[in-house]
Amino acid sequence: MKLKFSNDQHRTYMDFTDSVIEEWADVFEGDTDFVDAAYWDLLTNMWRARTPVRKTDALKFMTTIKSAHTAGKYLEVALEKALIIEQNNPKDARSKLLTLSDDLRDRLDVYFDFVVDEMRKTCKMIDGMK
Repeated sequence: MKLKFSNDQHRTYMDFTDSVIEEWADVFEGDTDFVDAAYWDLLTNMWRARTPVRKTDALKFMTTIKSAHTAGKYLEVALEKALIIEQNNPKDARSKLLTLSDDLRDRLDVYFDFVVDEMRKTCKMIDGMK
């Protein structure tokens, strides 16, 4: 099978992914518990939403976790670390709303800015390779 990209281009991509993962850990000040697909799914989907989400919907963001109970444990850790803020839902007293803390939202904004910049640099490097 003929590949579209060289081994050097593949390695450049791998260097990019390593830097993205390292920067993700830096978002959490080195707390490697959050370098996890479940937290990636939860926090990036909440970041995308830009508005409070129902707790039940937030649990469903963690697609790699099939058990609502286990997903709830992940969510509890994020709440305990004040990464996520829980509030009553004014439209439905039976449910809670969740938002990212202002601090985490700011750190994620900086993270995604870094990632897009690194991605652009990496694409230029790959395009310049033979």
